[in-house]
Amino acid sequence: MSSVITELPPVVAEHIAAVNAFDTEAIVATFAPDAYVNDNRREIWGIDAIRAFFAKEFVGDQVTMEPREVIDHYGEIIVRSKFDGTYDKTDLPEELVMSNYFTVRDGKIVSLTVIFNQPSPY
Repeated sequence: MSSVITELPPVVAEHIAAVNAFDTEAIVATFAPDAYVNDNRREIWGIDAIRAFFAKEFVGDQVTMEPREVIDHYGEIIVRSKFDGTYDKTDLPEELVMSNYFTVRDGKIVSLTVIFNQPSPY
């Protein structure tokens, strides 16, 4: 069952705070060792690859996340956030809102998928 919630689960709140602090090690600490991230149709598997990805593409580009909506969908946490930073914004909307799909087990993120969704006619 889906429900809109107002409070982020602790590890998701820690993850977003670490992203906004540009703290690679704090970001990595929110993930399980065998976690994966899917960003822009790229799969990043394992803690070493996740560390390299976040160091370059989030911390390096000073990416920030401003949560706009949080949904608990059968235990999967969906966070729609406004993203900003120093990354290349060519062909992106003025306000970039992306959906982050977090799967959490035993207090750690085991998977994170980040998608720039488009409106659906349905």
